[in-house]
Amino acid sequence: MTVRRLSAGLVAAALFTPGLAACNADGTPTAGSSATPTVSASGTPAASGSAAPGSGDAKQALLASTREISNGNFRFTMSGVGSTAEGRVHEPTQSAEMRVTVGKPTDDLFMKLDLVHYKPDSWVKVELGGATANSVPGVQKLNLGKYQHLDQTRIKGNRNLGFDFDKVDPAGSEVLTQGITEVRQTGEGAYAGTIDVSKAAEAGSVDPTVITALGAQAKSVPFTAKLDPQGRLTEMVIQIPAAGQTKAQDIKITYADYGSATAAQKPPADQVVEAPAELYNLFN
Repeated sequence: MTVRRLSAGLVAAALFTPGLAACNADGTPTAGSSATPTVSASGTPAASGSAAPGSGDAKQALLASTREISNGNFRFTMSGVGSTAEGRVHEPTQSAEMRVTVGKPTDDLFMKLDLVHYKPDSWVKVELGGATANSVPGVQKLNLGKYQHLDQTRIKGNRNLGFDFDKVDPAGSEVLTQGITEVRQTGEGAYAGTIDVSKAAEAGSVDPTVITALGAQAKSVPFTAKLDPQGRLTEMVIQIPAAGQTKAQDIKITYADYGSATAAQKPPADQVVEAPAELYNLFN
């Protein structure tokens, strides 16, 4: 999984912080590596070659499909091999919640994160496990089973722990759709085509190192998308091909409950402690 912006970067922190989680050539998560976790491509056919008739209308439909996201009231998921993220954004109350899992308990190292934002406060609960978890600096102060209250002055501008309610989309799908190079409608509310992920890097959904490894392939990466009856984006799957040491992988992003998501819940006071220095060091 190469999601690079969840709460402006929390998934990236979980995936790419040295000593946390990575992936061997066989796709097994390990500790102490910087390789990108991967997942085999689904093999779903995507459009290629010259633009098909009506492709302009198809692209406009996809561009318009992300407008509702900016209203900041929805649920979302993002997934890749061994890594998942899900949550909700509720701009009316200036609140958001994200839950991230990287790896599984049987791996050498796995991580679970539960992050809650309720402006002006933020909290995160961390769980590190696996045979090598004790090698993570300050792990004893992180695995408390409680939410750790974050000092806003220490996370200001921090893409790992902060959340920007002016940029509420965790996956940057608006920028992703702007990178579409060819698309055709394949069914009712269904689309397939190619996307220039080098232009979409700022969306935060694709790791820049993967884009570099792709080289010229980055300009024409297959994708599929689905819209609901109201024309709103409900699913996008970017099918990253194998490149260098990175296997083929799918990045899947979904949206739901437009306009009907509920506010995040602040953690109970008896389940909150102040975050230690080790937490800020881990994500800075």
